[in-house]
Amino acid sequence: MEKNEHILIVGAGLCGSLLALRLAQRGYKVDVYESRPDLRVTDISAGRSINLALSDRGLKAMDLVGIRDQVYPLCIPMYGRLIHDIEGNTFNSNYSGREGEYINSISRGELNGLLLTEADKHENVNIHFNKKCTHVDIENTIVHFSCYETKKDFTVDADIIFGTDGAGSAIRKSYYLERKFLFSYSQNYLTHGYKELEIPAAEDGSHLISKDHLHIWPRGKYMLIALPNLDGSFTVTLFLSYDEGEYNFNNLTSVEKVTEFFEKQFPDALALIPNIADEFFNNPTGPLGTVKCSPWYYKGNTVLMGDAAHAIVPFYGQGMNASFEDVVVFDQILEEHEGDWEATLKSYEQNRKKDTDAIADLAIDNYYEMRDHVANPLFKEKRKLEMDLEKSFPKNYFSKYSMVTFNEAMPYSKALKIGRAQDKALLNMIADEKIDTTADLSNILKQVQEQTKDILEEDDIAQLK
Repeated sequence: MEKNEHILIVGAGLCGSLLALRLAQRGYKVDVYESRPDLRVTDISAGRSINLALSDRGLKAMDLVGIRDQVYPLCIPMYGRLIHDIEGNTFNSNYSGREGEYINSISRGELNGLLLTEADKHENVNIHFNKKCTHVDIENTIVHFSCYETKKDFTVDADIIFGTDGAGSAIRKSYYLERKFLFSYSQNYLTHGYKELEIPAAEDGSHLISKDHLHIWPRGKYMLIALPNLDGSFTVTLFLSYDEGEYNFNNLTSVEKVTEFFEKQFPDALALIPNIADEFFNNPTGPLGTVKCSPWYYKGNTVLMGDAAHAIVPFYGQGMNASFEDVVVFDQILEEHEGDWEATLKSYEQNRKKDTDAIADLAIDNYYEMRDHVANPLFKEKRKLEMDLEKSFPKNYFSKYSMVTFNEAMPYSKALKIGRAQDKALLNMIADEKIDTTADLSNILKQVQEQTKDILEEDDIAQLK
């Protein structure tokens, strides 16, 4: 069924291209404007993470638009973390104790390209590249652009404007510059940044380390992670402070200093990165930040979605999945209120914001877990017990990680509340030796559930959400 409204989407990244596809399937006329060239014909990675973790929430969005079968060939399943200590020893930490639960390493560019191609198949979709949004007249729904190819400025009038233009959103900037309404906005950065490196494929095109895992080299104040690519390589990311500690981005200014750092802290990884000097000094250092804002919408004509509304740090592997889930939630609400855009946009934020705030907080939690705790004996004991409980009671026990990653029906806000309480219960019981990890698992499950319930009740009394 064809709709009369003219939809304008600013940003053709993962969220914007999925949204365009879904709205086209619903019969809307959609124009998408993107500042970058078409990534299907141009390499525009520029040091950005080329692979991401796709999990159940994201796959639910692929089901919504009917392309899960096309996405699977782009995926490499990762069944757990493989932790590398400073001596080069490794140990495995599964993501789940249940059968068939894993996350997928997937190329950002390949997935984005697939979504763009699927959206392009619809006659009611037009995608315009090299068009930078410079300003939005939100009162009159007029978007101002500058064309990189013609060097000319132009405007586009629309009925509904979606801002899916990322963490540096021009739409969000127009919200607070136009001062049409009270707009709250926060942007908080970690003291750490990140830099991309690469472990190349072996000569025969195979992976030099296990492709079935997300690799982590935790070192307390910094860490290295690696995700597999289909071509046999790994994308390696160094997370390091800008200016604190013996080694930081500001003092790693020579090949000798960088080599010394890796030889001391990541010797087994260094042996796999032949071009460490070139990559370290030529690839950019990126910031790690969280964006929260409110409201996301103005009247019934403009709304923020994806990173433009709620950028998060990457440590739960949920940034892309959360943006995809935005589209799923929006689609459900549009189904309920279709024809009344103000009610749709208002209900969308009311339903969604508490969950995007929650995953932002969970991602910060996981940053410290991955960096500081995964090699801690207490944490390792807790994680082993969780895997045993999930394996023995797959329908009755879910770790916090499983609630977030594999239970797409559970809102992020509920996963945060229950997961934090459950973690606290487990760690306290193990640390205080109130739980015998070798005892009957059904009794342990009962103890954990009782302690978790008590903590949740205490939090409710204290009004901790």
